Amino acid sequence: MARVTMYATGWCPYCLRAEQMLRDKGVIEIEKLRVDLDPPLKEEMIAKTGRRTVPQIFINDTHVGGFDDMVVLDGRGGLDPLLAGT
Repeated sequence: MARVTMYATGWCPYCLRAEQMLRDKGVIEIEKLRVDLDPPLKEEMIAKTGRRTVPQIFINDTHVGGFDDMVVLDGRGGLDPLLAGT
């Protein structure tokens, strides 16, 4: 299974939905980087992604984007191969 990292906050409904979707896909471990608890992480997220909103999801080294981006990727059949590492 791929390594999943997600920049998130504790109160973001899209973060919770993204986490649930990933769990439904069989992801057991998600490294959550809480930008609300550690403000320098938000600057890191912006530098890496060019985006200011959470969640920002990475699968291995691939930036998937936010929750809506992940849903679109899944609809196109691209999420499962990323999660499988293929």
